[in-house]
Amino acid sequence: MNQPLAYIHPEAKIAQNVVVEPFTTIDKDVEVGEGTWIGPNVTIMAGARIGKNCKIFPGAVIAAVPQDLKFAGEKTTVHIGDYTVIRECVTVNRGTVDRMKTVVGANCLLMAYVHVAHDCIIGNHCVLANGVQLAGHVEIGDHAIIGGTSAVHQFVKVGQHAMVSGGSLVRKDVPPFVKAGREPLTYAGINSIGLRRRGYSDQKISEIQQLYRLLFLGGMNNNEALDKIELELAPSPERDEVVNFVRNSGRGVIKGYSRNGSGAD
Repeated sequence: MNQPLAYIHPEAKIAQNVVVEPFTTIDKDVEVGEGTWIGPNVTIMAGARIGKNCKIFPGAVIAAVPQDLKFAGEKTTVHIGDYTVIRECVTVNRGTVDRMKTVVGANCLLMAYVHVAHDCIIGNHCVLANGVQLAGHVEIGDHAIIGGTSAVHQFVKVGQHAMVSGGSLVRKDVPPFVKAGREPLTYAGINSIGLRRRGYSDQKISEIQQLYRLLFLGGMNNNEALDKIELELAPSPERDEVVNFVRNSGRGVIKGYSRNGSGAD
C-alpha cells in the first residue's frame, strides 16, 4: 500500500505487501522485498537492496553515496537482510570500489542515529545501539552487540557473539565471544550471558574461558599464546574461530585486562 504523498521512481522494484508511508522518496535502481514497512520521511537512494519484512523508521537514509573523497561514482550497492529493523535517522552508505557494497545482515537492529559507512559488512542478528558510528570497511560478526555512542575505527573487525560496552572507542579488533570495555578498550571477560541465551552449554563456555585465559591472562605474547592454545586445547569450531581471528587481525586485537590499568598481550 503506497501513499499518494510518497514518491516512488517508476523503475523501482517494490514487492507485494510493501507499505510506503507519506513523504518518503524511493529512487530508481531500488529493490524492496515483500512485507517491508517504510515509514514517513525515509529516503532510499539508488543501489538499495532491501529484504523481506524489514521496518525502516522516519528519517533514515539508505544508500547515499559514500563519504569518501576517493569515490569516483562507481555503481555500488547497499544490502539490507530480511527482518532487519532500522530506526530513526540511521544512515547506511553505499560501497566503494573496495568491496562494491555495504551489507547489513538479517534480523539486525540498528537503533536511532546509527551510521554505517561505506564497505561495512554487518552479520546477522547484530544490535547496534543508539548513536553507534561505524567508519568505512568495518566488519561485525553474527550476534555481536555494540553499545550506544561507540565509535569504531575504519577496518576494525568485531568477532561473532562479542559485546562492546557503550561509549567505547574501538581502535583495535575485538575477538569473538568476549566482552570489551574500559578505556582504552580491553578484554573484560567472556560474553557468557549472551552465549547461554544462544544455546551454548556450560561446558562449551568453560572451554572458551580457558582459551582466553591463555590468550589474555597467561603472560605470553599473542603468537606464543596461540601456539599454546593449539597445542593444549582440543580442536573445535570456537577454538579455530578465535585462533584464525587473532592470527589474521590486520589492526591487532584489544589488550587483556591488567590490574594496573594497562593492557597486556
